[in-house]
Amino acid sequence: MSRSGSKAKSQHPKRPLWPDLKRDRYLYLLALPGILFFVIFKYIPITNLIIGFQDYSPYLGITGSPWVGFEHFTRFFSNPDFWMLLRNTMGISLLNLIFFFPAPIILALMMNEVRNQIAKRTVQSLIYIPHFLSWVLIYGLTYLMFSQSEGLFNKLLTAMNKDTIDILSNPKLFWGLLTVQSIWKEVGWGTIIFLAAIAGVDPQQYEAALIDGAGRFRRMWHITLPAMRNVIIILFILRLGTIMDTGFEQVYLMMNAAVTEVAEVFDTYVYRVGIRQGEFSYSTAIGLFKSIVGVILVVSANKAAKRFGEESLY
Repeated sequence: MSRSGSKAKSQHPKRPLWPDLKRDRYLYLLALPGILFFVIFKYIPITNLIIGFQDYSPYLGITGSPWVGFEHFTRFFSNPDFWMLLRNTMGISLLNLIFFFPAPIILALMMNEVRNQIAKRTVQSLIYIPHFLSWVLIYGLTYLMFSQSEGLFNKLLTAMNKDTIDILSNPKLFWGLLTVQSIWKEVGWGTIIFLAAIAGVDPQQYEAALIDGAGRFRRMWHITLPAMRNVIIILFILRLGTIMDTGFEQVYLMMNAAVTEVAEVFDTYVYRVGIRQGEFSYSTAIGLFKSIVGVILVVSANKAAKRFGEESLY
């Protein structure tokens, strides 16, 4: 046993870290900004989650604040606002999952069928532009389009002698309006990954399918979509991890007094209670709850993908 053990160790000797760092120093230097970002804004704040179990006071600090255990979690779950927040957050996220998530896939499939390269690049450039617009600017454009008094849409209705529609203050239309905004802003940018997956398909597969008499939709179904399947599954798993995050800026800008009951989500509630009212421990407990739900969904979806023999995160 000792000989076999020593033999195994000799076959896989431990390599010192410093020579690797010295050899690939430029690659590590290139990755340094990303590493610092995650360390500073993701990993270090994890240590401050302890204030969710304390009655935190900035004057006493983390070490001096009294310990209250799960008091803030109990208060949150017993709060009547909890079910409203859960309903609104899940409703908006599910609409995005149903309509927004497949939109880049469908658009990538359509763009892959465009044979005129000039037209294809022009369309790509045009649909990428909204991604670089801020949510403040998008809210301004939405207001100019759908405002009941100044909006272009209602001005057209008035010109046709029809009644105006109050879209921005209609609770029944609020979730749909957010979904349409998200699709318009991010659908073009989301196609990049799927187009990259399609680019890896061997053109000979399309040629062979064409010789066998397969039409455009059959080639898309049997060749293009299978090439994108692994990417779709991984992005879907990651998407589940953010299902409790609806996008603070978008919802906060679009919110008004008439739609508060359907617009208030966990992100805006944490801002209102934690930042404006100074309840840091309570808002930290809410954020921790969101994170735990996200982790559970990601792990469960990843295990399900493994069980069905699909690509998984780990």
